[in-house]
Amino acid sequence: MSLPRCALRWVWLPARVGPALRPGREPGPRALGRAAAWAWSSSSSSSGGSKAPNTSLYVPLPVKPLGPSAAGDVGAELTRPLNKAEVRKVLDKFYKRKEIQKLGSDYGLDARLFHQAFISFRNYILQSQSLDVDIHITLNDICFSAAHVDDLFPFFMRHAKQMFPMLACKDDLRKISDLRLPPNWYPEARSIRRKIVFHAGPTNSGKTYHAIQRYLAAKSGVYCGPLKLLAHEIFEKSNNAGVLCDLVTGEERVVTDPDGKPAAHVACTVEMCSVTSPYDVAVIDEIQMIKDPARGWAWTRALLGLCAEEIHLCGEAAAIDIVSELMYTTGEEVEVRNYKRLTPITVLDHALESLDNLRPGDCIVCFSKNDIYSVSRQIEIRGLESAVIYGSLPPGTKLAQAKKFNDPDDPCKILVATDAIGMGLNLSIKRIIFNSLIKPSINEKGEKEMEPISTSQALQISGRAGRFSSKFKEGEVTTMYPDDLKLLKEILNKPVEPIAAAGLHPTADQIEMFAYHLPDTTLANLIDIFVDFSQVDGQYFVCNMDDFKFSADLIQHIPLSLRVRYVFCTAPINKKQPFVCSTLLQFARQYSRNEPLTFAWIRRYAKCPLQPPKNIKDLVELEAVHDVLDLYLWLSYRFVDMFPDASLVRDFQKELDGVIQKGVHNITRLIRMSESQRMLNLDSSSAGKQGQSLGAEKPSSGETVEAAVAESLASKSLASKLVRQGRLTPHMLKQLRKEWLKQQTEEERSRAENDSPSERTRRKKNDPKAH
Repeated sequence: MSLPRCALRWVWLPARVGPALRPGREPGPRALGRAAAWAWSSSSSSSGGSKAPNTSLYVPLPVKPLGPSAAGDVGAELTRPLNKAEVRKVLDKFYKRKEIQKLGSDYGLDARLFHQAFISFRNYILQSQSLDVDIHITLNDICFSAAHVDDLFPFFMRHAKQMFPMLACKDDLRKISDLRLPPNWYPEARSIRRKIVFHAGPTNSGKTYHAIQRYLAAKSGVYCGPLKLLAHEIFEKSNNAGVLCDLVTGEERVVTDPDGKPAAHVACTVEMCSVTSPYDVAVIDEIQMIKDPARGWAWTRALLGLCAEEIHLCGEAAAIDIVSELMYTTGEEVEVRNYKRLTPITVLDHALESLDNLRPGDCIVCFSKNDIYSVSRQIEIRGLESAVIYGSLPPGTKLAQAKKFNDPDDPCKILVATDAIGMGLNLSIKRIIFNSLIKPSINEKGEKEMEPISTSQALQISGRAGRFSSKFKEGEVTTMYPDDLKLLKEILNKPVEPIAAAGLHPTADQIEMFAYHLPDTTLANLIDIFVDFSQVDGQYFVCNMDDFKFSADLIQHIPLSLRVRYVFCTAPINKKQPFVCSTLLQFARQYSRNEPLTFAWIRRYAKCPLQPPKNIKDLVELEAVHDVLDLYLWLSYRFVDMFPDASLVRDFQKELDGVIQKGVHNITRLIRMSESQRMLNLDSSSAGKQGQSLGAEKPSSGETVEAAVAESLASKSLASKLVRQGRLTPHMLKQLRKEWLKQQTEEERSRAENDSPSERTRRKKNDPKAH
């Protein structure tokens, strides 16, 4: 090697910190200065916030060993080729040193990360065909005892930061994910003095009515509701009152002016409200949902960001304290107007116990679709007709079922529904009957819980009975089973706990800045790290983002820009519907290929023409297709060029809504068909088993009873599981046990009466337990 080239290679060598780390040896001033300089350059890794990061979220990036260098192995030319056996011993010694592990911990490497980083570092050293000249020379010096093993630490940390890039920029990540002082995110709202009016009261107290009257009287206004149904209701009410109003939801935009000029009034879902448009009056409905683990961020954004002279909040009194605290940070006062329920409501002292005791105006509330199907079928057996409402039904079908139930001339006088009736539907209900009080829910950590409904939920649902605008001026509430009635009274008598915190959500800009520092990290992992690094004030919490991460993982392998990927992940989908999830994946794939998704493509994908449902399975599939069309419409307002046929899809969706309405109208017939098919499947499987066991001895009646009892005992865990899920109550379980024992006793008695003495003797010989 020529001298100039050799000199150039030596210039590239970094200072080493070995002398500064070596025990029992005083580092010279030059070595100490170099170590200090290296430590200063890495200070961003060692400094951090008050909260220790959750390093289990750090997904290591692969660092591949180096192949042959085009310039040759300069380190070997300057020194000698390395002996792999000696290098392995050096690396093992490095790993076992407590001082190195302590220093690694100071720079953000806990025991787990340190081990992962070392394994990768060792493989990198031993498998690379040509190492960087600086590390090659350092290893050579250590092998000849001309340097200390601690001198490897800077190279080890350099490798660790390649594996875990967040170690190199922790301070920047903490600044980006700092979610303290959310009021400062909305400078337009902070530039005006807003009047905040809180209309507090229970369901059916007139609080929303008074807020809407102020909205209609204003020159301009915006209504922010939790549901599309509520936004539609205010949209129609405004236009019927002669106040031109536009409609804005995630899937729909309706402009009333023939020339397309925006109206001064807008009715929208809370996520879609504009925080830059000025209004005279804004109404935020159901403000208590600011605590919702998934959607609470939308109410926080509306409360802090709406640019309106007056903001009217409608909701439970439990939200007064948190709203007052948030408005204190903005320098705005809250005027509270309290309302009382307009009609009385009574908790009955007796449970329904039997569906034979149903009467017109009753609504049975279930918390699962299976219970909806079961109860509807039992009502039909009794010669009664019922309407059905649950969350996954299209809005048009819900309204049609509500209209059918409310119509005094319709023979349908019973309603079977989930808690979807708690908001958005005007129903003429006399008595609310809780089929169960156990409801599955998702907590702030994204974990599924099976717990009794909260006081707030019980009051919201119970309040639907005896509404002021209905023909029933008094409401009643009870349960299906006596054991639940005591629990219901306890729940309703509990005070509603004040809301402690409001939800927040990272914006696309924040995630984009995060991704700038961690370019090779998946979006789902970015969200995890963002939430872990985030800092919030005591009045806030970061909303659960499991649905977002589910979508992010689903489309991670598809090449999309971060901004487009973020939009796809915020699309509202039901992750329990495989067809909807696969459609999101297909939409993203088509988008990445720059292939527009036309109406013709949608019809092929949905396997049109759609047939009326013949059973419950068909109905569920049609509901999934409706959700897919909702997804298309939602994306069509974000990517107009790639989803160009929104109007055709909307017409198709209305047609599908009509098909689903017919299916739900005949839901009991669909349930019967499903039961018949299930029985046919069971019969065919039983026949198959009998065919396989042809010639085998038929078990005696005693053996059959023993097998049944064993099966019953084995199913105890299933029984407890059903109780936890709310599908069985302890009372029902007790009743089933009594019926089982009674049935077995009667069968044994009947058998004993019908058998001859010789047969009884033979059975005792064959089966001593037959007594």
